[in-house]
Amino acid sequence: GLRVYLTENHEEPRFYAEIAVRAGSKHDPADATGLAHYLEHLLFKGTKTVKPGEFSRTIARIGGRDNAFTSYDFTAYFQRVAAHELETIMRLEADRMQNVVLSDAVVLPERDVVLEERRSRTDNSPAAQLREQVRRALYLNHPYGRPVIGWMSEIKNLTTENALAFYRKHYAPNNAMLIIAGDVTVDQVRVLAQKYYGPIPKMAVPDRVRPKEPPHRAARHVVLKNRRVNLPSWSRTYLAPSYTTGRKSGKSGKSVAYPLEVLAQVLGGGSTSRLYRKLVVERGIASNAGAWYRGDGLDYGEFGLYASPKAGGDIEALEKAVLEELDAALKEGFKAADIDRAKRLISAQAIYARDGLRAGPNAIGQAFTQGQTIADVEEWPERISAVTVEQVMAAAKSTIKVESSVTSILLPEAAK
Repeated sequence: GLRVYLTENHEEPRFYAEIAVRAGSKHDPADATGLAHYLEHLLFKGTKTVKPGEFSRTIARIGGRDNAFTSYDFTAYFQRVAAHELETIMRLEADRMQNVVLSDAVVLPERDVVLEERRSRTDNSPAAQLREQVRRALYLNHPYGRPVIGWMSEIKNLTTENALAFYRKHYAPNNAMLIIAGDVTVDQVRVLAQKYYGPIPKMAVPDRVRPKEPPHRAARHVVLKNRRVNLPSWSRTYLAPSYTTGRKSGKSGKSVAYPLEVLAQVLGGGSTSRLYRKLVVERGIASNAGAWYRGDGLDYGEFGLYASPKAGGDIEALEKAVLEELDAALKEGFKAADIDRAKRLISAQAIYARDGLRAGPNAIGQAFTQGQTIADVEEWPERISAVTVEQVMAAAKSTIKVESSVTSILLPEAAK
């Protein structure tokens, strides 16, 4: 049941391999947040035949690099290695998909590592704390509102039994995809995939977690003050369709995700965008301003605006100015020339990024976890190019609704 995707690239004698498992933080039990991320750490702790830490030591010994990451919808494990070591990687990854061995002796010390990771990346960063609070406010019901790394109080209670239960429930070839890019051939990959993954039994994988958000009827505001903040900042995040859910929107049935990508670029995607030009260059009220769209969630996406005042500037005046410019943009619309320039920039950035070995497999892995197809990935630049001014405006008006937003402000706090 394992899906395998290969992009041959014979420019250099190396390859990038990624195994994407459709089990992310969204699948954490309600009282055990951080479990998917915790298990990601633990999969480096050994199997029946590989000692704790030996996986990464083997990769380093053959001149490669490896790592992993956990997202809301999936977890990915990846390596970049010389081409002649393909069998080594296939053997090691297939082994830890079925033969992981965990005990308190290796699990509990790693729990302390995760706790320290949370302290350093979230608890010691006012900006990260605010982002966490914003997501909790944005999602009233969906587990996207929980932090991937988990809440501190629940990480402390994660056990070996928790980790093994999650592993047995989700880790199977029929719940994963292997993506390889580099100096290897289809025949090589097919033979080794059959040799190492073929004997692993298919499992009954549980239905994917797909909670729905209730209607959002009230805007939310989150303010965080911290003495470690030097300059204030403002942002607003809107609940938006993702690439998966967005294709159901609109009478035409076409995805609104592509127009939202273009909207983010033309509205706030750099120094030529409307927000930057109006707020930073012309009005001189901001030191920075922009917009973004994230549509890679299986169930929901997000659209955001942000700005920072110039030193000594007033945050309330900045917020008023941002919303004035946003309102003007929605009323006036965008020129066709501006939309065309935004589309060219987006497409060029995507094509340039995919010149590297990792970007393509990452895009395919995300698409797999979203229920999308290879065509969705390969045709992405063409679909961006086909976006019209009318589609951008329709996507903007259907997404930018104050009742589905969270406004957040980060402020310095004077020492007492």
